[in-house]
Amino acid sequence: MTETRQADTERVDLPITGMTCASCANRIEKSLKKADGVSDATVNLATERATVHFDPAVTGLGNIVGTIRQAGYDAIVPQRAPSDPHAMHDMHGMDEMHGTHDMHGTHDMTDPRDAHAHVHEYNYAELKKKFIVAVVLGLPVLVLAMAHGQIELLNFPGARWLQLILTTPVVFYSGSGFFKAAWGAARHLAADMNTLVAVGTGVAYLYSVAALVYPEFFIASMGSSAPHAMEPPLYFEAAAVITALILLGRMMESRAKGSATAAIKKLLGLQAKTARVVRDGREVDTPIADVLVGDMIVVRPGEKIPVDGVIVEGVSSLDESMLTGESMPVDKKIGDSVYGATINLNGALRFEANAVGKHTVLSRIVEMVEQAQGSRAPIARLADVVSGIFTPIVILIAIATFVIWYFAAPPEVRLSMAFVNFVSVLIIACPCALGLATPTAIMVGTGKAAENGILVKTGASLETLQKITTIVLDKTGTVTTGEQTVSDIIASPPFTETDLLSMVGAAELSSEHPVARAIEKVVAEKSISIPVIDRFEALPGQGINAIIQGRKVVVGKLDLMRAMNIDASELEAKATDIASQGRTVVFAAIDGLLAGIIAVSDKPKRDSADAIARLKEMGIKVVMVTGDNEQAAGAIARLVGIEYVNAGITPEGKVAFVKKLRADGEIVGMVGDGINDAPALAEADVGIAIGTGTDIAIEASDMTLLRGDLRRVVTAIELSRATIRNVKQNLFWAFVYNVIGIPIAAGVLYPLTGWLLSPIIASAAMSMSSVSVVINSLRLRGFRAAQ
Repeated sequence: MTETRQADTERVDLPITGMTCASCANRIEKSLKKADGVSDATVNLATERATVHFDPAVTGLGNIVGTIRQAGYDAIVPQRAPSDPHAMHDMHGMDEMHGTHDMHGTHDMTDPRDAHAHVHEYNYAELKKKFIVAVVLGLPVLVLAMAHGQIELLNFPGARWLQLILTTPVVFYSGSGFFKAAWGAARHLAADMNTLVAVGTGVAYLYSVAALVYPEFFIASMGSSAPHAMEPPLYFEAAAVITALILLGRMMESRAKGSATAAIKKLLGLQAKTARVVRDGREVDTPIADVLVGDMIVVRPGEKIPVDGVIVEGVSSLDESMLTGESMPVDKKIGDSVYGATINLNGALRFEANAVGKHTVLSRIVEMVEQAQGSRAPIARLADVVSGIFTPIVILIAIATFVIWYFAAPPEVRLSMAFVNFVSVLIIACPCALGLATPTAIMVGTGKAAENGILVKTGASLETLQKITTIVLDKTGTVTTGEQTVSDIIASPPFTETDLLSMVGAAELSSEHPVARAIEKVVAEKSISIPVIDRFEALPGQGINAIIQGRKVVVGKLDLMRAMNIDASELEAKATDIASQGRTVVFAAIDGLLAGIIAVSDKPKRDSADAIARLKEMGIKVVMVTGDNEQAAGAIARLVGIEYVNAGITPEGKVAFVKKLRADGEIVGMVGDGINDAPALAEADVGIAIGTGTDIAIEASDMTLLRGDLRRVVTAIELSRATIRNVKQNLFWAFVYNVIGIPIAAGVLYPLTGWLLSPIIASAAMSMSSVSVVINSLRLRGFRAAQ
C-alpha cells in the first residue's frame, strides 16, 4: 500500500484479490467511484491494484476496503511500521475491521511491494492447488465417461457413483472461485465469464446428480420407445474438464502478472547500499537511508554514486548507461551533476548531495514504472463483453423453455420434458467453446512466437500489438549494435597507420574506456604488435598521457592536444566532418607531433534498415528516441531510413513522449534494451524489450525478443494479426453452434418434426464446437514469418 497527499486529498494504492476478468476490475472501479469521499478511482487488472483518491475528512481506508469487500472482492492492507511518521491518523473504521485480508493471518508487511508480491504468490499458489485437484480427480472421471460402459474393466458396479464422488470436490473446491465471482456479479445485476463457467459446470453437475439419483424421472421423459434398462446420460466429465481447463489458463495468467514487481525490485537493487560521508572532518561509511541533503560524499574510482549531487572537487568519467542507455562514458568536472547508481570509472570525486531517497533520479524511474504499470487500462476481452449479454439471454431462453414446455407438454411428462429441454439449452450453450476461443488461439500464438524468438508475457499484449499505429525505437542496442567499432584511421606523415595503431593500442591497453576496447580490437584484427608501456597516466575527461619505449604518447580530445601545445590543425577539418556524422574522434600525438586520428562509432544492426522498411509498409509510423546527441542520432536515422528522431532525451522525456503519442490517439509500441527504457516500455501500449539488453527492460516490457533483430518486431506484429483473426474466427464458430443449437434445444422444431434435442446430442454439439475451436487454433502452427 502506498499513500501520497495532495492538497486536501489523499491517494492510496491497494492490492486487490479475487479479480479474474476485466468485468471484475470495472465492477470494483464503479463501486469505489460511487463511494462517499472518493474523488477518483482506477482498478488495474494486470497489476491487481486499486488506486483511490479520497478526502480524508469524509472517508478513510476502512470504508474504502469495505466498499471493495461489498463488491465481492478483497484488499490487502499492509501494516505501517511503528516509526513511520506518515501513518494515517484516521482510519475511519479500520480498527473495527477484523484485521486485513486473512490469507495466513494478519500480515506484517511495511513495504507495499511486499504486499503486491504476496498477492501474486498467494493467488498463484491457490490456483495451482485447485488445478492439481481438478486434474487428479477429473482425469479418472473423463476416462470413465469416455468408456461409455464399453470397456469391461471400467464397467463395474458403482462406476457412475464414483464419477459423482470424484467430481464433487472439483466443482465445490476447485471451481469455488467461479461460483463466488458469479454470485458477486449477480448481486450487481451483471454477468461475465465466471457466470458462464458457473452456470455451465453447475447445471452439468446438478443435472448429473439428479439423473444419477432419480434415473426413472429422466427415462420417462425419453418416451415409451426408450429401453427400460437405459440409463440417462451423465455430464460429470464436462463439469470437471471445464473447471480444470479454465483454472489452467488463469494459473498461467497469474504467473505472468507476478513478473510486474520484478522490474521494480531489480531497479532498487541498482542502488548503492552505503555512502562515504564526510562528517566532523572524517570519512564515515553510512547506510544510504541515513544520507541527508547537503552531506559531502566521497566516491573512489570503480564505486557507485550513492545519491544525486553536484561535484565540488575532482574530475572523472562516469558510466551513466543505466540512465541514458549510451555506452560512452560521460566526462564530469566541478559543477556537474552526478546521479545515484551510476558508476565512477576513474578519478576520485567529492560531491554535495542534493537529492536523496525518493527524490533521486533512480527513485523517480522506479515510480514511473510503477505508475505506468498501474495506470494502464486493462484490455477488454471480447468474450467478456459478449458474455455479459449472451449469458443472461441464454438463461432467460432456458427459463422460457422450461415454462413453455411445462404448460405445453402432456401432464404425465410435463415436468421431466420441461427440465430436460431446460438442461439441453444450458448444456448446448455451455461456455466451453466460448471460453476456449481466446486462450487456445493465444496459447498457440504465443508458442509460435517463442519458436520465432519472441517471448510474450500476456495474451493481452499479443492482442494489442496488432493495433499499434506507431513504433518508438531506442537507438543504442536496439537500432544499433551498442558496441563501438573503429570506423576511420587517418595517419599524419611521417607516421604510418601501423605506427599510429601500435602506439595508441599500447596506450589504451590499460584503459577501460569503450573507445579503448574498439581500438584494441582493430589492433588485434590487423595483427599489429604492441610495445611495452613504461608509464601510464589517465587524464579524466581528457585522455591518456603515456611513455612507451621512451617515446611520449598523448591520446585524447582536441582540447588535450591544444593543452599540450600540439599542432593538430592539419586534421581538424577532417575530424569535424567525421564528428558531424555522429562518430567519436580521438587524436594521437607522438613526441609532440600529431600522429593521426582514429574515429569510432556505433553501427546500425545488419537487419535494422530492412525491418524499418517493412514496418513502414505495414502502415506503422517509426520514431527513434535516444539520449545521444542530434548528430549521432541523425546519422544513424539516415542510414536506416527513419524520418522522425527525438534526440538528447532523458528517461522522463521518453515517458512523456510516449504519453503524448497516446494522448494524440496513437497506439504505441516501444522497443528498447536499456534500464533507461524501462519506464517508457511500461508506459507504452505494448513494450518490447531486446533480449540482449538489461534484465530490468525485459521485466518492464510485455514482450522480449530473444535475439537483437528488429525483424522479430515485424514477425510479432504479423503473428499478432494472425492470432486475433483466429480468435474472431473461433468466437464466430462458437456462436454458430449456439445460434443453431439453442433454438433446436428449446424445441422450435418439435411442432414440425416431432424431434427434440436430447441432452446427449446437446453435449455432442457442445463438444463439436469445442473441437472446431481447437482445430482452428492449431492452424496457427502453420504461421511462417515473412523473410
